[in-house]
Amino acid sequence: MFSEIYSAYFNAVAAILRETVHGGVTEKRMTEIAKEKAFAESFITIIPALKNEEWLLLTRAGQTPIRKPPQMPLTLLQKRWLKALLTDPRISLFQPDTSGLEGIQPLFTANDFVYFDQYTDGDPFHDDHYINNFRIVLGALQERRKLQISFISGRNGKQMTGTYNPWKLEYSAKDDKFRLLTNDGYFGATINLGRMLSCEMSGDYDPSILCQPKREAMLSFELTDERNALERVMLHFADCRKETRRIDSQRYHVALWYDPQDNTEILIRILSFGQMIRVTSPESFIDLIKERVIKQQNLMKN
Repeated sequence: MFSEIYSAYFNAVAAILRETVHGGVTEKRMTEIAKEKAFAESFITIIPALKNEEWLLLTRAGQTPIRKPPQMPLTLLQKRWLKALLTDPRISLFQPDTSGLEGIQPLFTANDFVYFDQYTDGDPFHDDHYINNFRIVLGALQERRKLQISFISGRNGKQMTGTYNPWKLEYSAKDDKFRLLTNDGYFGATINLGRMLSCEMSGDYDPSILCQPKREAMLSFELTDERNALERVMLHFADCRKETRRIDSQRYHVALWYDPQDNTEILIRILSFGQMIRVTSPESFIDLIKERVIKQQNLMKN
């Protein structure tokens, strides 16, 4: 079966082999390609497998027995996978190019999934008013334009109106909602798109005034790489900034940065890996894990 993880590996290795066929490639360049074509930490797996001749595609001298540059045409299964992704109403908000997939049946539909760890009051992705606001926000981010926004505050339920510099659009899988992060260099506001009453583009702004708000939380954990846990963690937390360091052949140290608003979501995602992840800091997050586990034990007893 087609795998989005291994497909990324295939494309990264194919790019490395293409450069090798055309005259050779250094280890530094191999690492750059692996990071660009696959996931940020994929070089940890790809480079040793190529250098040590585990995959028999490169010799230890950096040569390849392959004479022609490899090609990566899409299979029918991959096209059906892409068609399935493009039927997702969240992806449709970005108006992706679907050319070449005409007449392709999706591999699955949204009705094939039941979410047991997600709130049921997600954003109205099919609503015309919501779609219009979303695309205005997206256009403002791309064009560096200010936004005049009226919305209902989540704190007090009052209507708020103001002019904002859009900084970043992010999605919470736990809440099933998009939110806009704004920033004027000193102050940042977070606005849920589902609470927007109106949204209009205003004048341009200087992107140099934007700076990342200091609103990141960080946790560290040790990962035991069993049942492809490393690959699954890298994919599962692809939306978070990470630093990964190898401890030994099976263990890795991972530092993870995330939005404090997503504390509960990150907690649930960490717990989903069971004993393969051991959180080492901070103590406050470890206490949350203990509370969650005790709560779960009590529910099972009852």
